[in-house]
Amino acid sequence: MQTAPQTTDELYEALRENDRRPYGRTRTVTAEELAEAAELFGEPVPLIHALLELQEAYTYGSEPRKSPVVFARLLNLFDEQPDVFDDRLRHQLFWRFKWVANALRSLPEVPLASLRQWQTEMRDRYEKAGLDLQPYYGQAYQLAAHVGEDTALAYELWAGRTRSPLSDCEACETCERALYHLAAGDDQRALRAWEPVLAGEESCQEEPARSVSYALLPLLRAGRTDEARRLHLAGYRGCRRNPSMAGEIGRHLEFCALTGNEARGLELLAENRTLFDEVDSPLAQLDLLTGVEVLLARVETLGHGELPAAGFPGRSWTVASLRAEVRRRADGLAARFDARNGTTAHTDRRAARLQRAPLLESLELTLRPRTLEDVVPATAPAAPAPAEALPETPAELIKRARELDEQGHPDAHACWARLRTLTTAPDYVHPDDPDVGPLVRLRADLLEEEATLAERKDAHADAATLYEEAAGLYEDTGLAGHAVVARARAVLAVTQVVPQGPEAGGSEGAASEGAGSEGADPQARVAAKVAMFAEAHAELVRLHEQASGIAPYLEARLLRLRVSARGLRLQASGDSEHVPPILAEAELLHDFATRHALTGQIAAARLLRATTHAMAGDLPAALAETDGLVELLRTDGPAWHLPRALSLRGKIQLGLGDADAAHASLSEGVRLAAEWPAEAVDAATLHGELAQACMSLGRADEALRQLTRSAELEMRAGTRFDAFCTYSNAAQISLDLGRIEDCIALLDSLLVEPDVVGGELDDRLVAQLRLTRARALRAGDDLKAATAEFVALAAESAGWDDDPGSHAMIAAETAMLLGEAGEFARAREAVDQALAAHARAPRYEQVSNALRELARLQAQQQGPEGLTEARAFLDDAGRVADAARAAGFEAHGRSLDTALAYEHGRINAYAGAYDEALAALEKALGLLGEPGEDPDVAGEWAECVRLAGVVEGAYLERPAPALARVEAAASRLTSLGHTEQAESLTELAEQLRDEQ
Repeated sequence: MQTAPQTTDELYEALRENDRRPYGRTRTVTAEELAEAAELFGEPVPLIHALLELQEAYTYGSEPRKSPVVFARLLNLFDEQPDVFDDRLRHQLFWRFKWVANALRSLPEVPLASLRQWQTEMRDRYEKAGLDLQPYYGQAYQLAAHVGEDTALAYELWAGRTRSPLSDCEACETCERALYHLAAGDDQRALRAWEPVLAGEESCQEEPARSVSYALLPLLRAGRTDEARRLHLAGYRGCRRNPSMAGEIGRHLEFCALTGNEARGLELLAENRTLFDEVDSPLAQLDLLTGVEVLLARVETLGHGELPAAGFPGRSWTVASLRAEVRRRADGLAARFDARNGTTAHTDRRAARLQRAPLLESLELTLRPRTLEDVVPATAPAAPAPAEALPETPAELIKRARELDEQGHPDAHACWARLRTLTTAPDYVHPDDPDVGPLVRLRADLLEEEATLAERKDAHADAATLYEEAAGLYEDTGLAGHAVVARARAVLAVTQVVPQGPEAGGSEGAASEGAGSEGADPQARVAAKVAMFAEAHAELVRLHEQASGIAPYLEARLLRLRVSARGLRLQASGDSEHVPPILAEAELLHDFATRHALTGQIAAARLLRATTHAMAGDLPAALAETDGLVELLRTDGPAWHLPRALSLRGKIQLGLGDADAAHASLSEGVRLAAEWPAEAVDAATLHGELAQACMSLGRADEALRQLTRSAELEMRAGTRFDAFCTYSNAAQISLDLGRIEDCIALLDSLLVEPDVVGGELDDRLVAQLRLTRARALRAGDDLKAATAEFVALAAESAGWDDDPGSHAMIAAETAMLLGEAGEFARAREAVDQALAAHARAPRYEQVSNALRELARLQAQQQGPEGLTEARAFLDDAGRVADAARAAGFEAHGRSLDTALAYEHGRINAYAGAYDEALAALEKALGLLGEPGEDPDVAGEWAECVRLAGVVEGAYLERPAPALARVEAAASRLTSLGHTEQAESLTELAEQLRDEQ
């Protein structure tokens, strides 16, 4: 809190603001400061409100030792001045007797006699106030269940009583009933009791998250795995990072451990690491730590005890060391509770959880299924596994690597990776073998291989440098042919280096709609690129002409680089005049490779030829070429080119609209790619292309599996930016399909990755991930969390001077969410930011939509009192529409002018200005014109007529003209075949006739 409130009005506003914060230290500290400030006013009511907020912060911030102290002050105030407690405050006071009972029960240092004494105090107070005792019996049962004695009798005394106004909410009582049956071993009866809560029919602040955490294992035992999966995703989101729900988080960790999702469990543990320090409730600690131990024990049993794990602050932990510490602390807590209670209930319950065997070997919980091998800290991507065992001696390994490299065989990479490890060892001795050559040649080979790997990661500048170094070493050893090829590869690598600075553009992320270079003119940039590729080609030709007498396989590589340079020029220009030179170069390569029986280069020439036809837009020619290439590779090989050829054929088939054929080609490509190192055959791209084919066929689930597989392969290959982009696409598809929890779970997993947390990943890409997550939260009706994320993103995007368009879009969405929450002052600030950014980079439709929606919300929520502000929003929307019209902008749906006129009608109707409303709606109908064949336009027209009919017939009390209007419109729509759109008008006509 920056400054203490100076008036009671300021105090109440500060309390309301604090109430919007999530539970945790920030909210608790602020509540403490506000309670101190309230005392200074010397008035009991403000102090009561401040103390109630403070007790709530302690209760839900998992600080049970402090909650009873605050309640004691409230009780003293009530005893001294009962008249200042109105009905609402009195209700809250008596409700919180239960909070204190829960707090005392969670502290093992509080004697059992004191717990019973408090229950007696609660009973006496309730009886004196004339209140029903059902809540008291509820607390008596919960104490019996906690101690583990006389639970059946206590349950009957509570459950058989009628609910009262001070009873726990129905969702909480449902959970207690279900837990009673669960403790008795009756899963089915427990699940039946839980049905209304798990279905979302009953809820409260803690529910259904609490019930879900307990129901997960019974659901698995009942075979209801899909339901368990769905509830785990939604339930975990409801309790993540919440100190007051530490026990629930522990049960979600246990669920992961018992379903083959140990890696996800470790991920969730890391996400909640702050709870080790924040949870001050010993009972909640015991619940959490037991769940943590179940997870850690499972990971250690699987042989991964040395994995790093997130644990208590102050030191680093492995799974094994953290498990030992957790076991020590949890055993101690269970023993303390049992000593206090005089039973062994807590030790027994803990032992039962620890002894549970896995219920499923594997259950795919998220779109990003991971194993423990995936979370092993990686210093570098693992070397690809070769198809055959590698030679053992360095001499044979070097010979094998060069032989495979000459063929272009993918297994060459595994050989080079092994040699890199050998040569960096201090005791490496280079073979004294003339067939192997000197060490300097091997170092040149390894530099060239390193450059190739750098190119795969788009690190073209690094690749160019490495190629040049390799060329120098080759020249030192007298290998002119190898030197010229390395130098040629450096020439081409340089052309693909992305310039840094404003002219470089940006990543496709949150800023995708507004990205645009502010540097050179686009045509000038294209011309510069075309010239650069032409110069590179000329340099490659010069190098080729100077390289006389080199080995055919090296000369073929030079010819292939020449084709690539021509292809890059076409890619940059899109000019059809650049097609014939590529085909001519490809023919040179094909003829040369055929003369020298270089099968790999024959395939490469045909692949380049097919790609050129595709880039030129001649898809039938491209398909014919790839069909021939696929057949050639099936018969003559080399087999490792087949996945790439099938990939190209699949893309061409998709372009021709034959999604079934594309799916068949790409599926075969994915299957064959599995036989080779993923990087060598670009398996990640294959999976991504197969996902596109699946989407074209309406197979969304399969598409998501292929996309996430593609992303995981990119992760393993070290191309993390590409992987995050692919995951972002998967998240967006999930959201579009309504798979909201899948979308959120995937994004939550990505946003805790070390390079995201450490700020190493592109900030716009991270913003895109967060934006998608915020939209998913909104779609899932978690408006509080969605609004918080949108507000944060709007603040960050305000600093994107190179991309004001994206800020306009984000600020506009933020304003709408604030409007839904009724915070129109903050919504006005946000939409003003959107308008300012829109002035620099227009986003006509998004900003207009936001302004109209804010007008609707304010008029709907505030009626006549909000009409002035609502009209101000529409005035801004009018100016946006005027500018859009002047700029020749066309909206995707109805025109901005039509939408604006309709909204004028609607908000005037909300505010009771019916004549203005009808005039605006008639204007909207005039702009829409007569309905035609388009059902969407017909639907908009029908809604406009319907609202005009309601305003005229019901509110202006002119049913006759309203009926005539509506009947004519319904008849018109029916004659055009829009029977569905006419239904609402037909129903309204019947109502108007009844009124007449």
